Amino acid sequence: QFIVLLSICIPNYNRKNCLKNCLNSILISKKISKLSFEVCISDNCSDENIEDIILEYSKNLNIKFKKNSENFGLGRNIIESVAMASGKFVWILGNDDLILSNSLSELERLLEKYGNLDFFFINSYNLKSSEVFKYRQPFETKNLPSDMKKFSLANKDQIVSFDQLIDPKISFDFLLGLYLSIFKRDKWNSGVSYINQKDLNDKRTFSTFQNTCPHITIFANSFFKSKCFIKSDPLSVNLSGEREWVNLYSFIELVRIPEAIDCYFKSGLS
Repeated sequence: QFIVLLSICIPNYNRKNCLKNCLNSILISKKISKLSFEVCISDNCSDENIEDIILEYSKNLNIKFKKNSENFGLGRNIIESVAMASGKFVWILGNDDLILSNSLSELERLLEKYGNLDFFFINSYNLKSSEVFKYRQPFETKNLPSDMKKFSLANKDQIVSFDQLIDPKISFDFLLGLYLSIFKRDKWNSGVSYINQKDLNDKRTFSTFQNTCPHITIFANSFFKSKCFIKSDPLSVNLSGEREWVNLYSFIELVRIPEAIDCYFKSGLS
């Protein structure tokens, strides 16, 4: 029986060109790794034909795919994507994120050595999407520039407590970026009950904390006593210029980050 160690969960909506690049980066990384993993894609009733991309990459990747009957909004789709997972650990990626060619082999090593830990902070590179789309598609990660900037200033691998992890010197957005976290699925599941379902199901764009970043509520309530591993060398690339909410980013920084801090402290962190 195939035992899944890692579930890569992608809450998807449109941007099939991005999704294809994301899946292609996973396929490239798979070629030098023996990590047992699956890809779980929860599609939020995209207008674009996503199914042909899924069919193409399902030939070489273990993909679970589900298309929602309607657009549930980002927050609920995050929850839906993880609900599909069967792996011991989960890594949530946006469809416009990429992983590096060595990411899966490095995660294979990390999860084998530190599999007793509940949470991993995985640094990421920042890159403008125009740098990706100037190449022939799907994008080959060998063409990534060598001078990309890191998301986090963390400069060494170390084991820390969760309250040390949410120091702005490590994660200035307090883990709002989904691609920064790999975590145990069973502990995530134990925290889903803390989410306010009414706020989660509010379909107005980023109108509540829960429909914007429900993962923060789960992290705060399920992992606040956990030991965490900081991986200072990035294993993903976060593309700027493709997210639909780019014009709302200042609002998210000003409102949601303080709410995230408040959520952490209310959970018992001090």
